[in-house]
Amino acid sequence: MKFRWSLAAAQPLLAGQLAKQLHIPALLAQCLLNRKLGDPLSIAGFLQPRLKDLVDPFLLPNMKAAIERLFAAHQHREPLVIFGDYDVDGVTATALLVEVLQGLGWSVSYYLPRRLDEGYGLSQEAVENCLKKFPVKLLLAVDCGSANPGPIAWLGARGVDVIVLDHHQVSTPAPAALALVNPQLQPRSGLPTAIEADRLAVTEFCSAGLAFKLAHALVKHGRVAGLAGAATFDLRPLLDLVALGTIADLVPLTGENRTLASAGLERLNSTRRPGLVALKKVAQCPAPIGVYETGFQLAPRLNAAGRLEDAEQALQLLLASGLEAAMPLAQALDGRNRERQTIERRITQEALAAVQARLDVNHDFVIVEANPSWHIGVVGIVASRLLQQFHRPTIIAGGQGNEYRGSGRSIAGFDLAAALRECGDLLVRHGGHAMSAGLTVLPGKIDLLRARLNELVREALPPEAFQPTLQLDATVGLGEMNLECLAHLGHLKPMGCGNPGFQFMTRNVRHQRPAQRLGPDRQHLKMWVTDGTASCEALWWGAGSAAPPKDPFDLAFVPQINEYNGRRCVQLKVLDWSEGNV
Repeated sequence: MKFRWSLAAAQPLLAGQLAKQLHIPALLAQCLLNRKLGDPLSIAGFLQPRLKDLVDPFLLPNMKAAIERLFAAHQHREPLVIFGDYDVDGVTATALLVEVLQGLGWSVSYYLPRRLDEGYGLSQEAVENCLKKFPVKLLLAVDCGSANPGPIAWLGARGVDVIVLDHHQVSTPAPAALALVNPQLQPRSGLPTAIEADRLAVTEFCSAGLAFKLAHALVKHGRVAGLAGAATFDLRPLLDLVALGTIADLVPLTGENRTLASAGLERLNSTRRPGLVALKKVAQCPAPIGVYETGFQLAPRLNAAGRLEDAEQALQLLLASGLEAAMPLAQALDGRNRERQTIERRITQEALAAVQARLDVNHDFVIVEANPSWHIGVVGIVASRLLQQFHRPTIIAGGQGNEYRGSGRSIAGFDLAAALRECGDLLVRHGGHAMSAGLTVLPGKIDLLRARLNELVREALPPEAFQPTLQLDATVGLGEMNLECLAHLGHLKPMGCGNPGFQFMTRNVRHQRPAQRLGPDRQHLKMWVTDGTASCEALWWGAGSAAPPKDPFDLAFVPQINEYNGRRCVQLKVLDWSEGNV
């Protein structure tokens, strides 16, 4: 699929001023401007994120009420159960809170729902099973609960207080929890400017980030209250878990998330946590570990258990006290991940065939496919794969008894969770984010759901929205792409959701010599390109049988450092190309 190129407006005067003030290259200054960073103070905070700049955790909605209830439980030696979730974010948040609460003297148990038997999140069945196993009067729901007023009312009727620590969209009416700690409840107006800025800094956490904020609030309150151990409790070793959850859950790597992810990646690279040491070993992660290795090597292995059965092994791994216990768990998760990959490939092929047989690109603006044989644990990954290929909001559902359970992914400009609310009469259950949501639907409603969503998408998005956009930071000459330049651009890391990697274009390049096909199946293309003043290697991964572009052409690319036989040079990763102008 070809991209629609969107080149950021060049701001040479402002970029030059910032470059001079901050002693950085003008190209880095332009990239910062493209990321809505225009004043030296905010840029300094962005380039050098510091944990000491984290805002007060009590700015989060209802944090005070949550802490007061937890301390009452501690004072009365009252046990509590943490009800987590089975994805990486839920498991890391649960592990973090178990470690902190137990370390500070609480009596804590945990419960993770089984995806196949109990459904998503704080479902009625899962809550009942949890309470049978742990007959407590205080339940802390983590990474779930914001859209579950029924089960929370059921718990309340039985004298169970519920604290919800979650970042998903809140249902209407909101659940009657004792404390709903959810940044989506943040006020957006009517506050003094300074307070507004602080509140807006804590609005897009994942649950692992929220768990860290809750831990910070516990320690902060505990120091004032004289809680044993609070004065010396070190929160920094928890940051490896926070980085995992933050990166895996695809929350924006801006604001406090950037600070937590940056410090967390440092901790992850040097962690002594036995479970993560073992996981890095079985995943054969190269050093140093960055966003890619975290998101595509560590996270899938932790996710595999919850996708195929239950997440108990993943949580046990993170809580393992020694390498002897951790290594078999990491190896088991690695095996589960290979099993997951096999299942995923089969379902992707089947779903792709179904879409190709049905899709009319001029009239079908959404993809909704379901099959009772598809494993519900991998439908979200399959939805992501099809979205990448067709660039349309996509829902893939698998069979679960007499129902379909599905997962959806969306594109920019279309709030999938809000759209599912407009389809509530067709659904058994639904919830999630603007870009990612889950649902349960009866088989007879699939066609109606597809038709209604199609109309909602058609009304919400212009035609050009269905062609993926390639955001480009600047037009550059190949001579600018050197090792020193890339070292400066590296200060933009960690890059990911909300803080995209730098991408550039160069105009009117030509082949310096014939392109060469690479790989066992000759699916990749290596080119040597020149703009007349400098030349560079360019790799077009997955080119397939496509012919090299004809001279002259414009090239969109990501510059990367290639290391081979002790030699380091800049190599361009081809994103797209278009016919240039002579």
